[in-house]
Amino acid sequence: MIKLKRISAVMVAGAVVLSLGACSSKETASSSKKEGTGYPTKAITVVAPSGAGGGWDLTARSFTKVISETKLVNQPLTVENKPGGGGAVFMAEYATQQAANNDMLFVNSPPIIINNLKKEGNSPYGYKNTTPLAQLTKDYGAIVVKADSKYKDLKSVLEDVKKNPSKLTFAGGSAPGSMDHLISILPAYKYGVDPTKIKYVSYDGGGEAITALLGGNADVIGTDASSVKEFLKAGKIRVLAVTAADRLSGEFKDIPTAKEQGVDAEFTIWRGVFGPEKMSSEAKAYWEKTIDKLVNSTEWKTEVETQGWELEYKNSADFKKFLEEQEQQIQQLLEALGMRK
Repeated sequence: MIKLKRISAVMVAGAVVLSLGACSSKETASSSKKEGTGYPTKAITVVAPSGAGGGWDLTARSFTKVISETKLVNQPLTVENKPGGGGAVFMAEYATQQAANNDMLFVNSPPIIINNLKKEGNSPYGYKNTTPLAQLTKDYGAIVVKADSKYKDLKSVLEDVKKNPSKLTFAGGSAPGSMDHLISILPAYKYGVDPTKIKYVSYDGGGEAITALLGGNADVIGTDASSVKEFLKAGKIRVLAVTAADRLSGEFKDIPTAKEQGVDAEFTIWRGVFGPEKMSSEAKAYWEKTIDKLVNSTEWKTEVETQGWELEYKNSADFKKFLEEQEQQIQQLLEALGMRK
């Protein structure tokens, strides 16, 4: 009898332990559910704040394509073009209406700094109104004319502009004072020409600027080298100079730098991915981890090479620090050009 009581007590104790264990498991599961939402749970939109065909558009499409192909993200990714003001129109919407939208990322480059610092048509919003996630690549500026243009080198253009600054129409895919404008006028400025007297026409995106050039509505365009690669390959344009320190490879191997032609005009175009200013810590950690895997993948390295970019990855912390440093550099350049607010 005593033995049976002991067995019964042991069984009751075991049942209590099992019951407590089950409760504990339920609590853990419930607690874990509260701690994380399992981000992402919806489709992700990656915005290119320009028209189709420019550097932002190509970067956004390459980014989403490789992430989808490598299955790094389970949710679908789509690219949305939101042109206007060289990125300033989208930034106003993003900073004020999408500040906590974890499901909308965007790509950008130096204009996110330039637009915030320039005097004319400046944006009250800049990279400080975002969560910088990563720098992906770097590119360089290119001074471009039509294939049948009378200009064969950079110096011949600069000589004409020096004699008559408004003789030629320069164009680019961003607003006055923005990146394409700076690329367009930088060689002339370094050559001793007053940049404020140069005629510059802005378009929404590099694709529209190239169309203007090919259609005879512009004489010269300043843009990013990678976006004109296919036009160069097809023999539709002539690249007079790139703003790199050294010659580029591939399609650009025979293109001299501005520096080689005696003009000290260097300009690096980085491209990166940003999230909203109030991005959740879970979403930020997710994208930091995902992008780190992306840039180390063979597929991404192949894509970067195919597009004619150079891989230069900076994680979120390093990217933010770099943006602070470049902000100082751009302030100095805009000041020298009389374009700082």
